[in-house]
Amino acid sequence: MNEKSENAKACIGAAAGTDSVHRPAEPRWEHFEHKADIGVRGIGPTMAAAFEQAATALVAVCTDPARVRPVEEIRIQCEAPTPELLLIDWLNALIFEMATRKMLFSRFKVQIHGARLEGVAAGEPIDVARHEPAVEVKGATYAELAVHEARPGHWVAQCVVDV
Repeated sequence: MNEKSENAKACIGAAAGTDSVHRPAEPRWEHFEHKADIGVRGIGPTMAAAFEQAATALVAVCTDPARVRPVEEIRIQCEAPTPELLLIDWLNALIFEMATRKMLFSRFKVQIHGARLEGVAAGEPIDVARHEPAVEVKGATYAELAVHEARPGHWVAQCVVDV
């Protein structure tokens, strides 16, 4: 197993939800293996919650989100014709903000109105000693791209990110 896979497994996210047909999904995130890159997946009771969890999975590729204090908020707006393209735009906007502001994020709030996403990412400037960043994410890709309601109240938003 390569180092990326080991890092991805070490970062696999919290709070496993129930698989009950009658209960909505508990928000959570996870990574999935993909040849040379890393898959990020968000799961939640709504599409917006799944997007929030996918953002947490994105940050978890770089560092443990629990180490990042949500002290500064950045507003992000995206618009795309499909939920899948909206996910790509959302994640790439976060990657851009992390790179240009030299920040990491740990809390996300997303509202989706049709083809428009309004989001807030809260985080702080990178502290190499405390955050111990493992890799830099270059971009969200169309590989394994999916946004769907697996069953009522159980949304999944996923793609592969290039590291």
